[in-house]
Amino acid sequence: MATTKKLRRFKRLPTGPNGGIQLMLIQSVDQLGNQGDVVEVKRGYAMNYLLPQGLATIATDHHARMIEKHRSRLMELQKEKIGKLKDLAKVISDQSITIPANANEDGNLYGSVGAPEIVAALKQIDIDINADQLRLEGPLRELGLYTVKVHIYQEIESALKVWVVPEDDDTGAAS
Repeated sequence: MATTKKLRRFKRLPTGPNGGIQLMLIQSVDQLGNQGDVVEVKRGYAMNYLLPQGLATIATDHHARMIEKHRSRLMELQKEKIGKLKDLAKVISDQSITIPANANEDGNLYGSVGAPEIVAALKQIDIDINADQLRLEGPLRELGLYTVKVHIYQEIESALKVWVVPEDDDTGAAS
């Protein structure tokens, strides 16, 4: 008896032709769809990410009418957001950051420079991005100049110049 009450609490989510959950996107989601699209996703992705984050809702006629009703305002907000993100991409492409690293005489690093170090250097100049937005081909293991792609939003990308330079080590100068 207790288990049947537990099961009744959860509403049945609409399933799609492939057995996934059909949802309507409230906001555009990278590599999934744009606002207002009806998409089919796996149950865990729907229950653990899209629905709790407010990115999607159950695909019903009512929700489709609500999105259509507010589409012009939503488009204005989307255009404003894209404009700000394009400005951010321009600022990032104009920047050049320097990251000091411990290296040997041949220019090979003891360790590597990765996304967390680049994000920290960008935060020092008041540019706030996530490590997931950086597109590194691998960790930077040598001194030099690197061009790192930054994926800002959907089709908005930028290139950042990253200088990896040797750390100033005053302890070795007395030898």
